[in-house]
Amino acid sequence: MASTSPRGTAEADVADGAGASDAPRTFTEAIRTRDDDELLALLRARPDLATPSPSTLRSLAARASSRTALERALAHADARTLQALEAVVALADEGPVTPQDVRRAVGADDAARESEGDDEADAGSAVERALADALTAALLWDAGEPGRPDLRPAPGLDDVLGPHPAGLGPARPAERRAPAPDAADDLPRGGREVLDALAWGPPIGLVPAPGTAARTAVDALVDARLLLRTDARHVTLPRDVGLALRGGRTHRSPELAPPRPDGRTVPGPVVDAEAASAALELVRRVDLLVAAWDDTAPAVLRSGGLGVRDLRRTAQALGADEADTAFVVELAAAAGVVADDGEAPPSYRPTTVADRWEDLDDAERWALLAAAWAGSRRTPWLVGSRDEKGNLRAPLSPDLHRGWVPRLRRQVLQVLAAQPGTALDSGAVMAVLRWHAPRTVPPEQAVAGLLTEAALLGATGAGALSGPGAAVLDDADHAGLAGAMRAALPPEVDEVLLQGDLTGIVPGRPSQALALLLERSADVESRGAATTVRFSPSSVTRALDHGTTADELLEALAERSRVPVPQPLEYLVRDTARRHESLRVGSAGSYVRAADPTVLAGLAADPRLAHLGLVRLAPTVLAAAVPAAELHDALRARGLLSAVEGPDGRVLSARLRRPPRPDRTARDARRGPAAEPETTSDDARAHLVARLRAADTGDETAVDRLAGAHRAADAPSGTNGSRAAGPANGTRGTSTAGRTRAVEPGDALATLHDALRDGRVVWIEMVGASGTLERRALKPLRLDGGRLRALDPAREAELTVAVHRIAAVEPVEG
Repeated sequence: MASTSPRGTAEADVADGAGASDAPRTFTEAIRTRDDDELLALLRARPDLATPSPSTLRSLAARASSRTALERALAHADARTLQALEAVVALADEGPVTPQDVRRAVGADDAARESEGDDEADAGSAVERALADALTAALLWDAGEPGRPDLRPAPGLDDVLGPHPAGLGPARPAERRAPAPDAADDLPRGGREVLDALAWGPPIGLVPAPGTAARTAVDALVDARLLLRTDARHVTLPRDVGLALRGGRTHRSPELAPPRPDGRTVPGPVVDAEAASAALELVRRVDLLVAAWDDTAPAVLRSGGLGVRDLRRTAQALGADEADTAFVVELAAAAGVVADDGEAPPSYRPTTVADRWEDLDDAERWALLAAAWAGSRRTPWLVGSRDEKGNLRAPLSPDLHRGWVPRLRRQVLQVLAAQPGTALDSGAVMAVLRWHAPRTVPPEQAVAGLLTEAALLGATGAGALSGPGAAVLDDADHAGLAGAMRAALPPEVDEVLLQGDLTGIVPGRPSQALALLLERSADVESRGAATTVRFSPSSVTRALDHGTTADELLEALAERSRVPVPQPLEYLVRDTARRHESLRVGSAGSYVRAADPTVLAGLAADPRLAHLGLVRLAPTVLAAAVPAAELHDALRARGLLSAVEGPDGRVLSARLRRPPRPDRTARDARRGPAAEPETTSDDARAHLVARLRAADTGDETAVDRLAGAHRAADAPSGTNGSRAAGPANGTRGTSTAGRTRAVEPGDALATLHDALRDGRVVWIEMVGASGTLERRALKPLRLDGGRLRALDPAREAELTVAVHRIAAVEPVEG
């Protein structure tokens, strides 16, 4: 087997002395030498670095290379970027790393040669784009001179990526490496199989039992320094041998672009038709939910949420299974159509939004639901499962809240948008999401749940993204969402074909007025391209209960029918109305009675008492629509001496006035909207960059001028902006005898990281056991878990210091 260099050709080393004046020597220096635009790009790529605001550029560098920040950045890195980073980490010990080296290592050159046309150009530039993004995000830094790049990983990146980047074993110094055998004959019997098994990872193998041929081969490979013995039971393939076995490649196959899984092709009109049908069904179910909960409000569980029996009862009212019902309930609550009434005991009821709901057409209703779904953080697909304590998760319960749901929902829709007209299942979507974020793969249950929600909402049709779903992805406003749905909905019809068997057929999607008329006066028997309804005494009674008279109902039906109203239907309406009017039931808030009818004469017709809603029930009895206390006060104000009596006719001495109920709208306003994650604007980032630049140059007046200008810009008109600014920059490094003394914690950590990387000795001021400052020259060995392990060369001893006890760090000159 021929020895192969991981980069094919040797690259010139970058000089570390004269001639390298333009090249940064450390990661911190690379951050400090960035221009303002590059710093802005860094903060855009990694917004977490700006919160809380760092005080200096050294602090920014220390934060960018911290384990937490690196893990957060890698959590959003795609497979292409991770392969490029792993290649740089794996090749860093071989010498200067160039973009061409990374391309060859990940196999991009081979992929480009196998491609044709534009695909070849894309394959050739994919790695360069990944490296450029990694440099912008400070996951890599360039230690080379202009025109002679030397890519290096950010401090701590190798630890975050793991001990075996790209499945390669540990690196070892050049003097301890063994020359790779030129042919298979140079290997012991069975050695080729052992090396091939470990070549593409994992590089750790189990030592065979003694006395076997495999054990003999492993021992021979260890003696030849082609394997390293880690302990009595394990061996490891060194990184240089692994690269040689792979032919200089770090990855078996490059992942330069997201996969395009195969799916079923669906024509665009079919997609929108299926989406429109699902949207209309969803709107209808919300209508049924409002009606059901308006009649019988379900109670709120003590732990919050909807009970199992109430969920089943609601599912029967909606004609859906419990899973779909849970989604409808959650979506209606997110849109504000239903909510906890806040009473004692509490229950779920329709809100004032439900009153406005009836005035909206189907497209506007759907837009209200779609906007709520786009920002919802709820997980209805978890309803019916059990939590860590074994409790059953209920709809509307607090433990269904997940902050990552909006981001994952958007990612799922983006996957569907990338392949328009293609129906993708959850497995296909998971494959694409796994490429986009290999280190944070979402749960498959969540992806499947979101796809089911999208189908129920109408964001997808037949499994493909619909036009209304694209509007949701584009963050369209209410008008845009409604317009997208109107374009997908079939045209409205405003006629019903009345038949003699007390049925009617609507040949299409009924208009809003016709749908409201039939909803109140008929029962739906079947739905589809046409809707069949049936008139019955109970359905006609429902229309009469809404205040419609028999003549008004027959007139409304006649206006929307091409044929005269059939005689059986007319008889049904008039007979039901006659029986409906035989008994009258009303409500009264209070009453007033008098022994002498003349005392009540003229009260019901008095315009000054019209607000009381007085109705004469008998010559000596008037009913009022207001409470007894208000009626009592009004009569006293008119000069009538009245008394408040109880149900037994005895006069009450206590007043019946009670404090008014709190307005629901006011209570919701006090509660305020749900907390949204804070975002950083470009203006705020630009101000932070300017402040970091001023702090790095030590120009105190520039910092003060910048802070004053920022306060003046933020101060309202007419004020002098004289509010105290506070410590804008924190404690920065001070200069002593021409040396930089890092006092600020971020600067001190950055100096320690630089000393660890370069193996240098630094002066460390730390709080000793007696509480006094001690100054010692130490060589840092390890910095982890808030503790520094260092070597004291003067005393030839190691010590461990808690980071919070370090007051300052200063490089040792010379």
